[in-house]
Amino acid sequence: MTLAPEHSTAESGFDDLVSRPFESQLREFDYEVTHVDGKLPEGLTGTLFRVGPGKFEVGTTVLRTMFDADGMVSRFVLDGSSVRFTNRYVRTAQFRDGLQNAPMRRRGITTNVPGKLFANLRPPANTANTNIVPLAGEMLALWEGGPPHRLDPDTLETLGTHDFDGRLGYVGAFSAHPKWDPVTGEMFNFGVDVFPTPRLRCYRMGTDGKLSQINSVTLWDMGWNHDFALTEKYLVFVLDPIRPNIGQLLRGKRFDESLEYQLTNGSTKFILVPRDGSKPLVFEHDPQLHIHVTNAFQDGPDAVVEFVRYESLDFLRRSLTAALKPAPHSNPHHHLVIRQWPDSHLVRFRISPAGRITEEVVSQSAKIEFPQYDWRQSTRNHQITYCAGTLAHDGHYNGIFKFDHRAGAMTHCDFGTASVCEPIFVPRDKGTAQDDGWLLAVNHDLVENRSQLVILDARDLERGPLAVAHLTHHLPIGFHGTFTRRVADASAPLPHPALLP
Repeated sequence: MTLAPEHSTAESGFDDLVSRPFESQLREFDYEVTHVDGKLPEGLTGTLFRVGPGKFEVGTTVLRTMFDADGMVSRFVLDGSSVRFTNRYVRTAQFRDGLQNAPMRRRGITTNVPGKLFANLRPPANTANTNIVPLAGEMLALWEGGPPHRLDPDTLETLGTHDFDGRLGYVGAFSAHPKWDPVTGEMFNFGVDVFPTPRLRCYRMGTDGKLSQINSVTLWDMGWNHDFALTEKYLVFVLDPIRPNIGQLLRGKRFDESLEYQLTNGSTKFILVPRDGSKPLVFEHDPQLHIHVTNAFQDGPDAVVEFVRYESLDFLRRSLTAALKPAPHSNPHHHLVIRQWPDSHLVRFRISPAGRITEEVVSQSAKIEFPQYDWRQSTRNHQITYCAGTLAHDGHYNGIFKFDHRAGAMTHCDFGTASVCEPIFVPRDKGTAQDDGWLLAVNHDLVENRSQLVILDARDLERGPLAVAHLTHHLPIGFHGTFTRRVADASAPLPHPALLP
């Protein structure tokens, strides 16, 4: 399916290369990948789902940042001998608006409706562009400011939004980073309510998909929060002093304009929400700066949580300034590119029930993000963390990093002039060791302007890819995804958009 004429990008310098991940993909594809270097592992069967911003325009309005872009699902079906690729846009209200030759009608997080004050007092549009996860036989496309969108895993048809029978909070917020207990199979998640009372709503979902609220934590000075972790006992939150200015939001300011990093008078809050519904524990600590959490586990009575900490505490402010005041450039999305990622570490914080907090740095310094691990180790002490990252000074994350906490060693695989997404670990089988399996990542070769599915042996990243499945086109920069052992039905008919409401 073609949504509009594709943009072309001529070969040019570094600036144009790093802008390529922010070029819209205006077609929907469904085909078997015929160009595969190396050998696909026979035991690697299942389906990789990924989602991210796919289209950086809504009608005639050019979006300010990737956070407002329409969610596009990319699916790779692996049957042990072949790869089939399909991509579909989530049919959100904003996506349907964008098919019209007119300005955007709904505000975004960083893009306001041109010249419409009243429209900019409403909540941002749900773009369903941040994560995609399985639940009760369906896939959920997630965006943390509103309810999930349900998708058919075989056709990728959008089945509508899902509010769990009205059990979500006031704004229907449902985080893009749910966690699973590998023993019970339950999913846990949270939603952030800003109005009328700032609070964290914490949820549990059974394998049947039914949702119940565990707790609701009122925090008047609560900041923006994107992720959390799960132990056998707690939902663990790390809330840095990144807070929206409510007054500015009520005056129609963009969400990114309202964010403030309160370094001098703020603190990071570690919040332990018991899974049994008892009273949460809230402890303050020196201010940190992070986006994603890896995992958490119990060590006796203490909860231990790992996350990627940025070592430059003014990183957020510099990034927001760059987004708010972009330099003129021929590519309208050039200002979306963060040219210098700060150094970062994997850190572990130990929190006792009495409020004693200690810190341990568990990785070498590198420019890393999107931490992943063997999901069978959720709620347990995982020994290996995988990340996307780079050793370069400028540009995108262009490699996969592995941190072996047992040996204190870091290894990585570099893809050159590229933009790579988070690596997803797939175990060889249920009983194998933590590192015995494969890493799957979608990589964008910026020189050829084509994307590829890269498959690595998780035990030996420095060996390079076992197989590379080359697409015939590029995929825009992605966020998150998941792998399921169920092989999606590649023969299922894809719905035509004209048949959708």
